Amino acid sequence: MNNPRSPNRSPNNNRAPVDDPDSERLAKRIAQMVPCSRREAEQYIEGGWVRVNGVVVEEPQFRVLNQSIVLDPNASLLNLNPVTLLLNKPPGWLDGTDDEDEDDSDAPARAPRGRAPPKVKNAIELLTAPNHYAQDPEDIPVLKRHFHNQEGYVPLETGASGLLVFTQDWRTERKLSEDIGAMEHELIADVQGEVSPEAMQKIARALKDERNPLPHAKVSVNSSSPERSKLRFAIKGAHPGLVAYLCEKAQLDMVALRRIRIGRVALSDLPVGQWRYLAGHERF
Repeated sequence: MNNPRSPNRSPNNNRAPVDDPDSERLAKRIAQMVPCSRREAEQYIEGGWVRVNGVVVEEPQFRVLNQSIVLDPNASLLNLNPVTLLLNKPPGWLDGTDDEDEDDSDAPARAPRGRAPPKVKNAIELLTAPNHYAQDPEDIPVLKRHFHNQEGYVPLETGASGLLVFTQDWRTERKLSEDIGAMEHELIADVQGEVSPEAMQKIARALKDERNPLPHAKVSVNSSSPERSKLRFAIKGAHPGLVAYLCEKAQLDMVALRRIRIGRVALSDLPVGQWRYLAGHERF
């Protein structure tokens, strides 16, 4: 049996010709079928509750003629809540916060004269149905409206990878805007070589230097080997560039940086370049 809420999309040959005088908008047909207002019909369609010839259609303006049109018997307008998406950003992508720093040290070098600078991709471009994490614990059908008006609020260096948050929910937006400075951000920095006690002391001194006050941070060694080591940073607030600065102070060559947690929400096993829904029980 087909799942009535599966995210199958409508093929082009499912649509009635626009110039057919007998065709009409799907929203109009649903409004007549229920019956309900045109706006309510649009909400049913955008909520993924309507199938045309067995395929979910999410566009109220979709043209129909003699196709089979079915409104899911469980259709409801009560569960049209905004959603929050968690993305594992690949390194080298912009973070989608709209306030990118033109002096970002991770940005690509200037292109030679006469050549266009390389285009840096924006992580918000990864918020598409094919990039949805297949093992997402939230059983939510992926709908086109979930990608509308998504905004990023927690900056991350272009060269770093890891957890990004995009939301349509004003409550999450307010939380991330007003309380972000009090949230602990956990990052893992990969550095070349072994981390000596002297290097850790230099980081500690930099954090305690009253002449150059820095955000509150805790640093520990996750693993260390002659080839590569991992440092764990727990920092209050989002402070792009801080980890690189501390590594430079300790004369450590940082080769990768990944954010694995914001507040109480963790990246966990989300693959790079994929996203999942913020679960109902998760709180920042």
